[in-house]
Amino acid sequence: MRNKTAGSYRDANSVPASPTPRTSAAPTRRALLKTAAAAGAVLLIPIRAAQADDAKPDAPKKAVSPFASWVRIDQHGAVTLLSSRSEMGQGISSAAPMILAEELGVDWQDVHIEQAPTDGRVFGDQGTGGSGSIAGSWTPLRQAGAAARQMLIQAAAQQWGVRPGECIATRGAVRNGNKTLTYGELVASASQLPIPDFDKVALKPNSEFKLVGTVAPRKDIPSKTDGSATFGIDVRVPGMKFASIERCPVFGGKVKSFDATKAKAAPGVSAVFEIPAIDDVHACGGIAVVADSTWNAMKARKALQVDWDFGPRVDESSESLRKQFRRLVDLPQKVIVNQGDADTVISAAPVDKKVEADYELPFQAHACMEPMNCTVAYGKNSAEVWAPAQGPDWVQGTVAQVLGLKPDQVKVNITYMGGGFGRRYQADFAAEAAQIAKQLPGVPVQVLWSREDDMAHDFYRPASYHRISGAVDAHGQIAAWKHRSTSTSIASWWDRAKPAESSELGSTLQMPYLMKNYKLEYAPADSGVPRAWWRSVEASFIGFVMESYMDELAHAAGADPLEFRLRHLDPARSVANALDPKDGNPLVCARMRGVLQLAASKADWGAKLPAGRGRGIACHYSFNSYAANVADVVVEDGKLRVERIVSAVDIGTVVSPNGARAQVESAVVYGLTAALKSQITIQNGRAVETNFNHFACLKMDETPHIEVHFVPSDLAPTGIGEPGLPPVAPAVMNAVFAATGKRIRRLPLTPDDLRA
Repeated sequence: MRNKTAGSYRDANSVPASPTPRTSAAPTRRALLKTAAAAGAVLLIPIRAAQADDAKPDAPKKAVSPFASWVRIDQHGAVTLLSSRSEMGQGISSAAPMILAEELGVDWQDVHIEQAPTDGRVFGDQGTGGSGSIAGSWTPLRQAGAAARQMLIQAAAQQWGVRPGECIATRGAVRNGNKTLTYGELVASASQLPIPDFDKVALKPNSEFKLVGTVAPRKDIPSKTDGSATFGIDVRVPGMKFASIERCPVFGGKVKSFDATKAKAAPGVSAVFEIPAIDDVHACGGIAVVADSTWNAMKARKALQVDWDFGPRVDESSESLRKQFRRLVDLPQKVIVNQGDADTVISAAPVDKKVEADYELPFQAHACMEPMNCTVAYGKNSAEVWAPAQGPDWVQGTVAQVLGLKPDQVKVNITYMGGGFGRRYQADFAAEAAQIAKQLPGVPVQVLWSREDDMAHDFYRPASYHRISGAVDAHGQIAAWKHRSTSTSIASWWDRAKPAESSELGSTLQMPYLMKNYKLEYAPADSGVPRAWWRSVEASFIGFVMESYMDELAHAAGADPLEFRLRHLDPARSVANALDPKDGNPLVCARMRGVLQLAASKADWGAKLPAGRGRGIACHYSFNSYAANVADVVVEDGKLRVERIVSAVDIGTVVSPNGARAQVESAVVYGLTAALKSQITIQNGRAVETNFNHFACLKMDETPHIEVHFVPSDLAPTGIGEPGLPPVAPAVMNAVFAATGKRIRRLPLTPDDLRA
């Protein structure tokens, strides 16, 4: 652990340290202008909030502010983007300045990005998730840049006595023939002009882009490379203490009694006390040990003697859940979609044209490399928080509630995150830190989880079970498809007022494949295992199920898997969400065909392979994006080696090709880990796997060659952080079938699955 001062870098995750907490005031445009005026003239342009919610679907919602962030140009021409989204490795600190610089007419390197203060009154929902950072920022950033450019041109034209149309803005200056005025020289006069109507400002056509779509070095790499970047684990505030928490190993359990005598006598320990569970954020409570270092706190924690009340979930196990799953799919369920008469068609179909398959997927941990942590300093009427958080406004509200403060009395500093994947959208770790800080007013406290804490008390990717029955007709077309499923619903865990299926069905609600008879049913399973958003959420298991089953139908029809998919993707067809037909994001089958054809072409689909080798294909639609994978595998002596993954994605305009490629590559690795290596099993009401020795991750020498190809497009950007994951597992398992004739329907793959 590096000992450094918080705030040692200036970028999207700047966290200026303060030894005492202070109140965070709402940064209105007037307040920002007053502050900036003290340092000289500035041009301040608001950036409108995106119309679509790009955060996680079930987070507590706040009233949306008209502005998501701001652009500031000072008298020296320096451009600063105040961003309400967090840099969590997805590259927004590089891509967002590219979009702004493109329209503003400045060099990309000259745009600095700073983390916006956490304030829902000004910025609305500040969550970073749902693959929405760039997709949601695209139009607002362009409009703000174009508006500022228009004002600067107008100011220059007035000084020269010419028409604005006779001026051009480029490289941080406005030019008219031989006359040039820099943006810094124009700021004072431009700031007196009215801000143009964002809906009427002229945006550049894609054909004139000079920055967007080009390769640029990421702004966050230097500090991460030289060690100066501050992650949550690195935060150091003068006078701080460190805490570790002993939690009940059984989900839903609590402290019955404890003896802290030995723990209190351990070196460096200053306090030991119980903190209660907080139901709103599913913080499980436990016994906090506070010491002068994390190591001393963790060592003393081992000396605690605790008598636990394990609660009602102590008998839950993966096997008991599996029995429940099987019972639920045997019974009629809630009908979600019912087109035609799938039951009758399947019943009447010839046996050799029918396919029935059960698919099963386990719980998955997020396994962030940096365990959960949070630092809180609490004063009489205010608090300051340092947290690697995807949902800073949720953290702010939670800490305020715990400490009895108003949200605007809590300042939240967002640090870099050593992995997020949805886990850092929770506020449980911040609630714990606030509970401990409340007992130690005036003393900043950092709570750091151990690796075992992190895995044993995660909010896991739901476990799910699916039974699909279907048939193909004599012409090789899908005659009927009936999908019955059950899972440990996320919606049921977080908000029982919502339908359980609202978080579980994904693109089964936008079936891309043409068929007359389609039936979708769902029933939630009862479980005490915490669950929440995991990279690509329900698409991670829906993609595996749908695309594995399409392969099975193709085999039943005697068709090539690629040709079979294309046969059922009508290029003229768009598919609305069955539960929300007016959501405005239909699945466009022509774009799905595009990624399939691009991936197949780049992977040399159809080429004959030697024995023991297989090639599989899969595609999926999620987060308004389209992705297809072709996997090449080798099976030798009962062992699988994935040699190559070719990915094709359609995400509209690609702002930063290197960043987007890295996102797809990491999604492939994350997806392969879940498909081939890892799972969380439950026994006696607790997680069995609590560290990387049992929750295995893909190693470097196991990682295949990954190729990423983008479909050229002038459409607005869509999500990229998560869509690359869902087609990974089905492409690999379809390749395994091609190589061995064995169908893999239960993940992760085990050695027994490949044995003769």
